[in-house]
Amino acid sequence: MKIEEIIKSNSPISIEKRTVLNIMFTQNVIADAFNDILKSFDLSVEQFNVLRILRGQKGKPANMCVIQERMIAKTSNTTRLVDKLLLKGLVNREVCEQNRRKMEITITEKGLKLLAELDPKIEAHETLFSTNLSSEELENLNNLLEKYRTI
Repeated sequence: MKIEEIIKSNSPISIEKRTVLNIMFTQNVIADAFNDILKSFDLSVEQFNVLRILRGQKGKPANMCVIQERMIAKTSNTTRLVDKLLLKGLVNREVCEQNRRKMEITITEKGLKLLAELDPKIEAHETLFSTNLSSEELENLNNLLEKYRTI
């Protein structure tokens, strides 16, 4: 369905505006489905992102700066996210021995098990939104999106 039909626009929309609206609307559709998956696990998208970052550390601790750099949503309050994950027992936080002002965060076994349970659901979500496109189209879409956001 065309974006004009979705937003019920009666007047012409410039190609630039149409593109931005399409990207924003598509992001919301994907995010809503993603949030539905995470809701039953009592996780926000940002908390999930932190857990994935920590799992990617392969047992090595990450400090708040490393986590913040790798976040998809750069505006996230990393300290608050880590605090919530701590309360759920999904991460550990310790003072760095070399620099007492630095906190080191690691994912717990419980956090790893939660991600392992989520992995197939997330993969199915990603596949669902990719089924209408060929591998070549997906590659082209990725290249275009990367080019589009380079301002």
